[in-house]
Amino acid sequence: MARIAPFYVMDVMARARALERSGRSVVHMEVGEPDFPTPEPIRQAAVRALQGDALPYTEALGLPELREAIAGHYRARYGLSLPPERVVVTAGSSGALLLTMALLLDPGAELLMADPGYPCNRQFARAVNGEPVGLPVGPETGYQLTAELVERRWSARTAAVLVASPSNPTGTLIAPEALAGIHEVVRRHHGRLVVDEIYHGLTYGSAAPVQSALALGDDLLVVSSFSKYFDMTGWRLGWLVAPPDAVRDLEKLAQNLFICPSTLAQRAALAAFLPETLEVLEARRRELQARRDLLVPALRELGFGVPVTPAGAFYVYADCSRFAADSFQFALDLLEQAGVAVTPGKDFGEHQPERYLRFAYTTSLPQLEEGIRRLGRFLARRAAG
Repeated sequence: MARIAPFYVMDVMARARALERSGRSVVHMEVGEPDFPTPEPIRQAAVRALQGDALPYTEALGLPELREAIAGHYRARYGLSLPPERVVVTAGSSGALLLTMALLLDPGAELLMADPGYPCNRQFARAVNGEPVGLPVGPETGYQLTAELVERRWSARTAAVLVASPSNPTGTLIAPEALAGIHEVVRRHHGRLVVDEIYHGLTYGSAAPVQSALALGDDLLVVSSFSKYFDMTGWRLGWLVAPPDAVRDLEKLAQNLFICPSTLAQRAALAAFLPETLEVLEARRRELQARRDLLVPALRELGFGVPVTPAGAFYVYADCSRFAADSFQFALDLLEQAGVAVTPGKDFGEHQPERYLRFAYTTSLPQLEEGIRRLGRFLARRAAG
């Protein structure tokens, strides 16, 4: 337990809520949860499930019809023929990641990942006594791993590599050729490649969807979620696409750790792939792109470093070293003095965390505009001493 670090953004959010209870106004750009409600077709599917028969346990791997629907989603969006038997429905993508770590990591085995990266991934590895190894990455690689970095750091203890595209906290994508190169290195060393595709669907700048890593072969583990693109955060539902030879072991783990995912959430999620739902979600994706296109230039104009324009998710990873030597204290000051909540870099790893803040454009355009104004006034006051 001593090695499990807290999730610092939750501390920021708790303080922001306390300020709001005292009457203060706070612009929230700290948490990765858009301000969109779950689409109506999904909610109506849940209502019908509640009004129908009992909601018993499902199979540990998930409702067969939902596994079929997820496989159909890969066929429709990516042109991939995916057997539904490879789909494991989980209690959020967190459940998928925990199952993956338990499957792959013996005590002391290493999991290579980008630093900065999503903080809970390190804790999932530690929870099964694995060893997370963060590889420092910067704007020169789009804050993503490369085959060269993985090759250089691979050791006899390395079991797997985890990449995320789009990534949290940077919102960057890994290029297909770069991912293929990493896959080749991992395969040559007889390891496993895990790809976090939780933010798939939320990409900007191209009409065509980003291809899934599953196109590289059937030996990868790909994690996804109903939380982000599908706006089902509180429903706690995700999935994992696993190699055929790993499904039985994952099933045993799921049976023992979780019994099964929420039956109600699974029934609701059957409506996530309906055309009327996807129409709503695409409109929301365009709204998020408009928010990104407002926030990124505004941050640059204020003097923050954003060397790589985020192409996905809903985050901007901004260098604040021009203004402060400690981004955590800077975030606290910004909250207390200006009423703007952001996430400090120390949540995301050990590679220069003091230089960075993560801004989430998960609130409305008017709220983002107000946050930018408050940020500008805050910086002006600091500059004036």
